[in-house]
Amino acid sequence: MSKKDLKFNSKTIHGGQQPDKAYGAVMPPIYQTSTYAQTTPGGHQGYEYSRSANPTRTALENALASIENGNFGLAFASGLSAMDAVIKLLNPGDEVVSTNDLYGGSYRIFRQIFEKYGITFHFVGMQNVAAIEEKINEKTKLIWVETPTNPMMNVVDLKAVAGLAKEHSVLLAVDNTFATPYLQQPLNLGADIVMHSATKYLGGHSDVVVGALVVKDKELADKLYFIQNASGAVCGPMDSFLVLRGIKTLHVRMQRHCENGEAIANYLKKHPKIEKVYWPGFEDHPNHDIAKSQMKGFGGMISFIPKGSSFEDAVKIVEKLEVFTLAESLGGVESLAGHPASMTHASIPKEEREKSGVVDSLIRLSVGIEDADDLMADLEQAIG
Repeated sequence: MSKKDLKFNSKTIHGGQQPDKAYGAVMPPIYQTSTYAQTTPGGHQGYEYSRSANPTRTALENALASIENGNFGLAFASGLSAMDAVIKLLNPGDEVVSTNDLYGGSYRIFRQIFEKYGITFHFVGMQNVAAIEEKINEKTKLIWVETPTNPMMNVVDLKAVAGLAKEHSVLLAVDNTFATPYLQQPLNLGADIVMHSATKYLGGHSDVVVGALVVKDKELADKLYFIQNASGAVCGPMDSFLVLRGIKTLHVRMQRHCENGEAIANYLKKHPKIEKVYWPGFEDHPNHDIAKSQMKGFGGMISFIPKGSSFEDAVKIVEKLEVFTLAESLGGVESLAGHPASMTHASIPKEEREKSGVVDSLIRLSVGIEDADDLMADLEQAIG
C-alpha cells in the first residue's frame, strides 16, 4: 500500500516519512549542522548548506506536503516569513485581494512592508464572493484568504473563490492555520498555495515558532524554493523536529479541540451575560452550510462579546481567567484567551478593525484539550 493512499490519521504519522537511512531511526534525527562534507566541489549527498536544505527540515516539509495533499512543502522561520515568500512572487504594480478581518500581523506586513514597494492590497468581506470579483482587474495577481477568519470566524467558500481565481488567472493562497488540514484541505478545493503558522495547531504545544507553505505545482514550488533559499528565513532543525513531532498527534488533538470547542461555544451562547458568540458550528452562523461542506468539523476557535461591555470590561474578564491563560497565539494543548483589540490585532487601526467587527469588547478563545467542565467553570467565574 502506498503511503500516498493512507487516510489522514495515518498520514500524520507516516505520510512522507521513512526510517533514517543511516541507522534506521524511526523519528528523523535532529541534524544540528550548518554545512556538509563534500568529496569534490559540488560533490555531496544531497545537502551542502542548511539554509538551502537540512535533512530534518526536509522530513518536516515532506510531512507537510502529505497532510495537505500537496506535492511540495516548504518550512519557514515563522508564519509571517512564509507569507513574505508568497508576496515576493509579485512585482511592483501588482494587486492583491485579501480578507478584511485577517490576522493583525498579516495586515501589518501587507500594508506597512509591501505597500511601499508598489503592491496594492484591497481588503473585502469574502463571505460574499461577488465582493472579491469587484476588486479583480488586470493587475490582480493574488487572492489571499483566511477561513475561518481571525478573529471573527467568517467562512469563505473556497471552491467558489478558486473558480474565480482560475477564471481570472490569479493565484489563490489560503491561510489554513485555524482549520488545519485535519478539518480542511484547501488544495483539494482548488487553492494554489496553503499557508500555516505551524506555531499553532501543527506544533500544538506552544514551544516553537515555524511557518509552512504547501503547493501542488512544481513551477510554483520552484519559485518559492528559490525565494526561501535566497531570503533565508528558514526554520532550524530543532524547530523542524518539534513541529514534526506535533504533527504526529494532530488528529487526536484536533478531535478534542473540536469537542471542547463545541461545548464552550454552546455554553457561551446560552449564557445570559453574553451578547454574541462567533463559531462556525452554529446553524445561524453566516455561511454555516459552506463550513459544513468544506470542513470536517468546526474547530476550537471562538470569539464572543459580553453584553453591554467596554474595552475595560473585556480586559477584566480575561484577567480573571485561571485555567485559560491570557496570552498571544493559539492552537496549543492549553486553552488561551486573548483580547484582539489590544493584542493580536492592535496593529490594525481602530476604525479599520471595527469595520470588520473587531470591536474593543471582543474576546477570542483558543479552546485547548483540558476537561471541558473545568473550562466552563473558569469562564463562569470570570464572566461573573
